[in-house]
Amino acid sequence: MKGTRAALRYAKATLNLAKDRGVADNVYNDMLLIDQTIDENKELKNLIVSPIVKSGLKSKVLTEIFGKKTDPLTQDVMRLLIENNRIDILELVAKQYAIIYDFIKGVEVAQVTTAVPLTKDLEAKILKKVKTITGKEISVENKIDPSMLGGFILRVGDKQYDSSVKGILNNLLDKFEDNFYVQKF
Repeated sequence: MKGTRAALRYAKATLNLAKDRGVADNVYNDMLLIDQTIDENKELKNLIVSPIVKSGLKSKVLTEIFGKKTDPLTQDVMRLLIENNRIDILELVAKQYAIIYDFIKGVEVAQVTTAVPLTKDLEAKILKKVKTITGKEISVENKIDPSMLGGFILRVGDKQYDSSVKGILNNLLDKFEDNFYVQKF
């Protein structure tokens, strides 16, 4: 993906500066907010990556959206990205910062893919179970995939647990293919 290396460098530098200033937690929350906001708003994403829109307008819009809610260091990072004509990687910087921060804190992200959004109760149960399995601090990220018939797919690190209806049916189909007594169509 274009800009990933630069985003990683900006994220590392931001985290080091945030730790020096004692605001790493605040900046982490800001980066989550930035990532979520850009991810949920196509118009904002298009504005940020558009080479036609002037830097001044981008700065004004970002200040309006995030100015009062974010730490001064986060605002400085956004200004620096605008000055260096790299504001198009803002979302990547936010994602990379969160990944590095979680790694340093020992927090792992469990990605749960379901057909419908998780309830708070179910999310708490998943958190508890995954925490006992991995022995690590876990945060849950819920992805919605309406094409799933039911069940869930849990991905923690490089491990995946597929308990979806689609996955179970595929496993069943694989077992039937090895059976000589079942006629092949």
